[in-house]
Amino acid sequence: MASSNSGYCSILFAGSLCLMGLLPMDSWAASCCGGGSSSSLIMPKFSRAMVDMSVDMEDYNGFWDSQGDYRPDPKDSDLNQYRINLGYAHRFGSRWQGSVILPYVWNNNEYTGLTSNTQGLGDTTLNLWYETFDNVTCVWKVRQWADLKPAVYLGASLTVPTGISRFDNVANSFDITGRGFYRLDANLLVDKTIYPWNASLLLSYGKYLERNVNRDYGNYVEPSRRKLGDRQLATLSAGYTYFLESMDTLTFTLALSHLQEDDGRIDGRPDPSTRMEKNSLAGTVAWSTMDRDWIFKGTLSHAVPRNDWGDNFPVTNVLSFEVSHVLR
Repeated sequence: MASSNSGYCSILFAGSLCLMGLLPMDSWAASCCGGGSSSSLIMPKFSRAMVDMSVDMEDYNGFWDSQGDYRPDPKDSDLNQYRINLGYAHRFGSRWQGSVILPYVWNNNEYTGLTSNTQGLGDTTLNLWYETFDNVTCVWKVRQWADLKPAVYLGASLTVPTGISRFDNVANSFDITGRGFYRLDANLLVDKTIYPWNASLLLSYGKYLERNVNRDYGNYVEPSRRKLGDRQLATLSAGYTYFLESMDTLTFTLALSHLQEDDGRIDGRPDPSTRMEKNSLAGTVAWSTMDRDWIFKGTLSHAVPRNDWGDNFPVTNVLSFEVSHVLR
Protein backbone atom coordinates (compact mmCIF):
# COMPACT_ATOMS: atom_id res chain seq x y z
CA MET A 1 0.00 0.00 0.00
CA ALA A 2 1.37 3.40 -0.85
CA SER A 3 2.52 5.53 2.05
CA SER A 4 -0.01 8.25 1.23
CA ASN A 5 -2.82 5.72 1.62
CA SER A 6 -1.44 4.03 4.73
CA GLY A 7 -1.69 7.24 6.76
CA TYR A 8 -5.36 7.59 5.85
CA CYS A 9 -6.11 3.95 6.53
CA SER A 10 -4.38 4.05 9.90
CA ILE A 11 -6.73 6.84 10.94
CA LEU A 12 -9.68 5.03 9.38
CA PHE A 13 -9.34 1.83 11.34
CA ALA A 14 -7.45 2.97 14.42
CA GLY A 15 -10.19 5.53 14.94
CA SER A 16 -13.15 3.43 13.95
CA LEU A 17 -14.07 2.26 17.44
CA CYS A 18 -14.40 5.76 18.81
CA LEU A 19 -17.26 6.28 16.36
CA MET A 20 -19.36 4.13 18.65
CA GLY A 21 -19.52 7.00 21.08
CA LEU A 22 -21.37 9.05 18.48
CA LEU A 23 -24.56 7.01 18.71
CA PRO A 24 -27.33 8.45 20.88
CA MET A 25 -26.57 7.64 24.49
CA ASP A 26 -30.10 6.63 25.24
CA SER A 27 -33.10 6.57 22.96
CA TRP A 28 -35.34 6.29 25.99
CA ALA A 29 -35.34 8.54 29.01
CA ALA A 30 -32.58 7.04 31.09
CA SER A 31 -34.26 7.53 34.45
CA CYS A 32 -37.44 5.87 33.20
CA CYS A 33 -36.50 2.98 31.00
CA GLY A 34 -32.76 2.73 30.65
CA GLY A 35 -30.94 2.17 27.42
CA GLY A 36 -27.59 1.81 25.83
CA SER A 37 -25.18 2.45 23.05
CA SER A 38 -22.07 0.67 21.93
CA SER A 39 -19.98 2.59 24.43
CA SER A 40 -22.14 2.67 27.55
CA LEU A 41 -25.24 1.28 29.24
CA ILE A 42 -27.74 3.03 31.49
CA MET A 43 -30.23 1.00 33.53
CA PRO A 44 -33.69 2.11 34.70
CA LYS A 45 -33.72 3.57 38.19
CA PHE A 46 -35.13 0.63 40.13
CA SER A 47 -33.75 -2.32 38.14
CA ARG A 48 -31.02 -4.64 39.37
CA ALA A 49 -29.31 -5.62 36.10
CA MET A 50 -29.51 -5.39 32.33
CA VAL A 51 -28.08 -7.40 29.43
CA ASP A 52 -27.54 -5.82 26.04
CA MET A 53 -26.43 -6.83 22.56
CA SER A 54 -25.97 -4.59 19.52
CA VAL A 55 -24.75 -5.03 15.96
CA ASP A 56 -23.04 -2.17 14.10
CA MET A 57 -22.53 -2.09 10.33
CA GLU A 58 -20.21 0.72 9.33
CA ASP A 59 -19.63 1.82 5.75
CA TYR A 60 -16.76 4.16 4.84
CA ASN A 61 -17.28 6.83 2.19
CA GLY A 62 -14.07 8.85 1.90
CA PHE A 63 -12.41 11.04 4.51
CA TRP A 64 -11.69 14.57 5.63
CA ASP A 65 -8.07 15.59 5.23
CA SER A 66 -6.08 17.62 7.76
CA GLN A 67 -7.51 20.84 6.28
CA GLY A 68 -11.11 19.69 6.73
CA ASP A 69 -11.68 19.09 3.02
CA TYR A 70 -13.70 16.04 2.00
CA ARG A 71 -11.84 13.48 -0.16
CA PRO A 72 -13.66 10.54 -1.79
CA ASP A 73 -12.18 7.06 -1.76
CA PRO A 74 -10.43 5.78 -4.90
CA LYS A 75 -12.67 4.17 -7.50
CA ASP A 76 -13.77 0.56 -6.75
CA SER A 77 -12.94 0.90 -3.03
CA ASP A 78 -15.28 -0.84 -0.60
CA LEU A 79 -14.46 -0.33 3.08
CA ASN A 80 -16.60 -1.82 5.86
CA GLN A 81 -16.42 -2.71 9.52
CA TYR A 82 -18.91 -4.85 11.46
CA ARG A 83 -19.17 -5.12 15.25
CA ILE A 84 -21.08 -7.23 17.74
CA ASN A 85 -21.16 -5.58 21.17
CA LEU A 86 -22.07 -7.56 24.28
CA GLY A 87 -22.89 -5.61 27.42
CA TYR A 88 -23.94 -6.20 31.01
CA ALA A 89 -24.97 -3.60 33.60
CA HIS A 90 -25.39 -4.22 37.33
CA ARG A 91 -26.69 -2.13 40.20
CA PHE A 92 -24.40 -1.83 43.24
CA GLY A 93 -26.61 0.41 45.35
CA SER A 94 -29.59 2.74 45.25
CA ARG A 95 -27.57 5.32 43.27
CA TRP A 96 -24.66 3.32 41.83
CA GLN A 97 -24.49 1.17 38.72
CA GLY A 98 -21.72 -0.18 36.53
CA SER A 99 -21.38 -1.92 33.18
CA VAL A 100 -18.96 -3.65 30.85
CA ILE A 101 -19.09 -3.71 27.03
CA LEU A 102 -17.01 -6.08 24.92
CA PRO A 103 -17.00 -5.72 21.10
CA TYR A 104 -15.96 -8.22 18.46
CA VAL A 105 -14.88 -6.65 15.16
CA TRP A 106 -14.79 -7.75 11.51
CA ASN A 107 -12.96 -5.71 8.85
CA ASN A 108 -13.98 -6.34 5.23
CA ASN A 109 -12.17 -4.11 2.75
CA GLU A 110 -11.08 -3.53 -0.82
CA TYR A 111 -8.77 -0.56 -1.34
CA THR A 112 -6.55 0.24 -4.36
CA GLY A 113 -6.27 -3.42 -5.29
CA LEU A 114 -5.77 -4.70 -1.73
CA THR A 115 -8.41 -7.10 -0.36
CA SER A 116 -8.45 -7.81 3.37
CA ASN A 117 -10.75 -9.70 5.75
CA THR A 118 -9.70 -9.73 9.41
CA GLN A 119 -11.42 -10.08 12.76
CA GLY A 120 -10.72 -9.91 16.47
CA LEU A 121 -11.70 -8.40 19.78
CA GLY A 122 -12.20 -4.66 20.01
CA ASP A 123 -11.37 -2.47 23.00
CA THR A 124 -13.32 -3.23 26.20
CA THR A 125 -15.15 -0.44 28.05
CA LEU A 126 -15.83 -0.42 31.81
CA ASN A 127 -18.31 2.16 33.15
CA LEU A 128 -19.37 3.40 36.57
CA TRP A 129 -22.36 5.74 37.01
CA TYR A 130 -23.68 7.71 39.99
CA GLU A 131 -27.32 8.85 39.94
CA THR A 132 -27.82 12.23 41.66
CA PHE A 133 -31.57 11.62 42.11
CA ASP A 134 -33.61 9.21 44.26
CA ASN A 135 -36.84 9.01 42.28
CA VAL A 136 -37.81 8.79 38.62
CA THR A 137 -37.81 12.28 37.12
CA CYS A 138 -40.10 11.58 34.14
CA VAL A 139 -43.41 13.48 34.42
CA TRP A 140 -46.60 13.80 32.41
CA LYS A 141 -47.32 17.41 33.28
CA VAL A 142 -45.43 20.25 34.93
CA ARG A 143 -47.38 21.31 38.02
CA GLN A 144 -44.53 22.76 40.08
CA TRP A 145 -40.89 23.78 39.69
CA ALA A 146 -39.70 20.43 41.06
CA ASP A 147 -41.24 18.69 38.03
CA LEU A 148 -38.60 20.34 35.84
CA LYS A 149 -35.72 18.66 37.68
CA PRO A 150 -33.74 16.47 35.23
CA ALA A 151 -32.05 13.16 35.81
CA VAL A 152 -28.33 13.83 36.19
CA TYR A 153 -25.75 11.06 35.96
CA LEU A 154 -22.05 11.41 36.79
CA GLY A 155 -19.86 8.72 35.28
CA ALA A 156 -16.36 7.40 34.77
CA SER A 157 -15.21 5.05 32.02
CA LEU A 158 -12.07 3.04 31.43
CA THR A 159 -11.23 1.84 27.92
CA VAL A 160 -9.00 -1.26 28.01
CA PRO A 161 -6.93 -1.95 24.83
CA THR A 162 -8.03 -5.54 24.25
CA GLY A 163 -8.22 -4.93 20.49
CA ILE A 164 -5.49 -5.15 17.88
CA SER A 165 -3.72 -1.84 17.27
CA ARG A 166 -1.10 -0.51 14.86
CA PHE A 167 1.51 -1.13 17.55
CA ASP A 168 0.95 -4.91 17.51
CA ASN A 169 2.24 -7.43 14.99
CA VAL A 170 -0.10 -6.45 12.15
CA ALA A 171 0.55 -6.50 8.40
CA ASN A 172 -1.28 -3.25 7.64
CA SER A 173 -3.96 -0.90 8.88
CA PHE A 174 -6.77 -3.20 7.71
CA ASP A 175 -5.96 -5.56 10.62
CA ILE A 176 -6.68 -2.98 13.30
CA THR A 177 -9.61 -3.46 15.73
CA GLY A 178 -8.58 -1.13 18.59
CA ARG A 179 -6.63 1.98 19.58
CA GLY A 180 -3.83 0.42 21.61
CA PHE A 181 -4.11 2.80 24.62
CA TYR A 182 -5.86 2.88 27.97
CA ARG A 183 -8.22 5.85 28.29
CA LEU A 184 -10.01 7.38 31.29
CA ASP A 185 -13.19 9.39 30.68
CA ALA A 186 -15.25 11.68 32.91
CA ASN A 187 -18.91 11.67 31.79
CA LEU A 188 -21.97 13.79 32.43
CA LEU A 189 -25.47 12.82 31.27
CA VAL A 190 -28.44 15.17 31.78
CA ASP A 191 -31.82 13.76 30.78
CA LYS A 192 -35.35 15.08 31.07
CA THR A 193 -38.71 13.65 30.00
CA ILE A 194 -42.00 15.52 30.00
CA TYR A 195 -44.15 13.05 28.10
CA PRO A 196 -44.30 12.69 25.22
CA TRP A 197 -41.07 14.72 24.79
CA ASN A 198 -37.53 13.90 25.89
CA ALA A 199 -34.17 15.69 25.68
CA SER A 200 -30.69 14.72 26.82
CA LEU A 201 -27.14 16.05 26.79
CA LEU A 202 -24.05 13.85 27.07
CA LEU A 203 -20.62 15.39 27.71
CA SER A 204 -17.42 13.37 27.97
CA TYR A 205 -13.75 14.26 28.42
CA GLY A 206 -11.09 11.57 28.12
CA LYS A 207 -7.34 11.32 28.65
CA TYR A 208 -5.21 8.54 27.16
CA LEU A 209 -2.42 6.99 29.21
CA GLU A 210 1.10 7.10 27.85
CA ARG A 211 2.77 3.86 26.76
CA ASN A 212 6.05 2.54 25.38
CA VAL A 213 6.12 1.80 21.64
CA ASN A 214 8.79 -0.09 19.70
CA ARG A 215 6.71 -1.46 16.82
CA ASP A 216 4.54 0.17 14.17
CA TYR A 217 2.53 -1.92 11.66
CA GLY A 218 4.69 -4.96 12.37
CA ASN A 219 8.01 -3.15 11.88
CA TYR A 220 10.33 -2.54 14.80
CA VAL A 221 11.03 1.17 15.31
CA GLU A 222 13.09 3.25 17.68
CA PRO A 223 11.52 3.00 21.15
CA SER A 224 9.45 6.01 22.20
CA ARG A 225 6.80 7.10 24.69
CA ARG A 226 3.49 7.84 22.98
CA LYS A 227 -0.03 8.93 23.86
CA LEU A 228 -3.09 10.09 21.95
CA GLY A 229 -4.57 13.54 22.44
CA ASP A 230 -7.32 14.42 24.90
CA ARG A 231 -10.76 13.38 23.68
CA GLN A 232 -13.97 15.45 23.87
CA LEU A 233 -17.44 14.20 23.00
CA ALA A 234 -20.75 16.07 23.10
CA THR A 235 -24.11 14.62 22.05
CA LEU A 236 -27.39 16.53 22.13
CA SER A 237 -30.58 14.59 21.45
CA ALA A 238 -34.34 15.10 21.47
CA GLY A 239 -37.12 12.53 21.17
CA TYR A 240 -40.86 11.94 21.00
CA THR A 241 -42.68 8.93 22.49
CA TYR A 242 -45.84 7.48 20.95
CA PHE A 243 -47.97 5.16 23.09
CA LEU A 244 -49.60 2.22 21.32
CA GLU A 245 -52.98 0.77 22.33
CA SER A 246 -51.16 -2.12 24.01
CA MET A 247 -49.21 0.46 26.06
CA ASP A 248 -46.06 -0.58 24.29
CA THR A 249 -44.20 2.51 23.14
CA LEU A 250 -42.36 3.82 20.09
CA THR A 251 -39.75 6.54 20.63
CA PHE A 252 -38.20 8.57 17.81
CA THR A 253 -34.93 10.37 18.58
CA LEU A 254 -32.68 12.76 16.66
CA ALA A 255 -29.14 13.50 17.82
CA LEU A 256 -26.21 15.74 16.88
CA SER A 257 -22.72 14.68 17.99
CA HIS A 258 -19.31 16.32 17.99
CA LEU A 259 -16.14 14.29 18.59
CA GLN A 260 -12.57 15.50 18.58
CA GLU A 261 -9.13 14.46 19.76
CA ASP A 262 -6.23 16.86 20.21
CA ASP A 263 -2.66 16.36 19.03
CA GLY A 264 -0.98 13.24 20.36
CA ARG A 265 2.49 13.13 21.91
CA ILE A 266 5.72 11.33 21.01
CA ASP A 267 8.37 11.66 23.74
CA GLY A 268 6.57 14.80 24.87
CA ARG A 269 6.54 16.43 21.44
CA PRO A 270 3.24 17.20 19.62
CA ASP A 271 2.07 14.63 17.07
CA PRO A 272 -0.57 16.33 14.87
CA SER A 273 -1.04 13.18 12.73
CA THR A 274 -3.40 11.71 15.37
CA ARG A 275 -5.57 14.85 15.72
CA MET A 276 -9.13 14.23 14.55
CA GLU A 277 -12.60 15.78 14.52
CA LYS A 278 -16.01 14.62 13.37
CA ASN A 279 -19.59 15.88 13.42
CA SER A 280 -22.48 13.50 12.75
CA LEU A 281 -26.26 13.24 12.78
CA ALA A 282 -28.20 10.23 14.06
CA GLY A 283 -31.77 9.01 14.10
CA THR A 284 -33.11 6.25 16.35
CA VAL A 285 -36.39 4.33 16.54
CA ALA A 286 -36.95 2.38 19.78
CA TRP A 287 -39.77 0.04 20.73
CA SER A 288 -40.36 -0.93 24.36
CA THR A 289 -42.78 -3.38 25.93
CA MET A 290 -45.44 -2.13 28.33
CA ASP A 291 -43.50 -3.16 31.44
CA ARG A 292 -40.27 -1.75 29.94
CA ASP A 293 -38.30 -4.95 30.37
CA TRP A 294 -37.48 -5.32 26.65
CA ILE A 295 -36.16 -2.49 24.45
CA PHE A 296 -35.41 -2.81 20.73
CA LYS A 297 -33.61 -0.07 18.79
CA GLY A 298 -32.47 0.78 15.30
CA THR A 299 -30.08 3.69 14.72
CA LEU A 300 -28.58 5.31 11.63
CA SER A 301 -25.61 7.62 12.25
CA HIS A 302 -24.66 9.74 9.23
CA ALA A 303 -21.60 11.88 8.59
CA VAL A 304 -22.20 14.57 5.98
CA PRO A 305 -19.60 14.24 3.18
CA ARG A 306 -18.93 17.96 2.93
CA ASN A 307 -15.99 20.21 3.71
CA ASP A 308 -15.49 21.36 7.32
CA TRP A 309 -17.70 18.67 8.87
CA GLY A 310 -14.61 16.80 10.05
CA ASP A 311 -10.83 16.84 10.19
CA ASN A 312 -8.35 14.00 9.64
CA PHE A 313 -11.13 11.42 9.96
CA PRO A 314 -13.15 8.97 7.83
CA VAL A 315 -16.66 9.77 6.64
CA THR A 316 -18.97 6.91 7.57
CA ASN A 317 -22.55 5.74 7.89
CA VAL A 318 -23.27 3.43 10.83
CA LEU A 319 -26.41 1.28 10.96
CA SER A 320 -27.00 -0.30 14.38
CA PHE A 321 -29.54 -2.71 15.83
CA GLU A 322 -29.78 -3.23 19.58
CA VAL A 323 -31.79 -5.25 22.08
CA SER A 324 -31.77 -4.71 25.85
CA HIS A 325 -33.39 -6.85 28.56
CA VAL A 326 -33.94 -5.35 32.00
CA LEU A 327 -33.88 -7.56 35.10
CA ARG A 328 -36.00 -6.18 37.93
